Amino acid sequence: MEFEARNSTEAALHHYKSGLGLFTQKMPKLAEQFNAFTEECFREGALSQKDKQLIALGISLYSQDEYCIIYHIKGCLDQGCSEQEILEAVGVTAAFGGGGAMSQAVTLVQECMEELNQLKQ
Repeated sequence: MEFEARNSTEAALHHYKSGLGLFTQKMPKLAEQFNAFTEECFREGALSQKDKQLIALGISLYSQDEYCIIYHIKGCLDQGCSEQEILEAVGVTAAFGGGGAMSQAVTLVQECMEELNQLKQ
């Protein structure tokens, strides 16, 4: 059965997960180690998982990594971040990342939040 995305954000998430699955088949040990490392990094600790997702979103924006931007917006929403919290994190990133971060904020970030929230309904 072929996957049919309901919007561009869902399509991008599916594309990333498909690529990760193929990479994992080809490089299982590396993928296992990377996944274990990132799971540990995002584990609840002195910082909440919500805070960690907001930080990761900021870094993703700063580095212009569209798949990570989408993935961490989903992570932010899954951890209960409000639109305002996400947009404030974007603002802080734009203060450091300038035009590149801001261009992603006014396009991809807003589109992803809208599309992911529609999927919840």
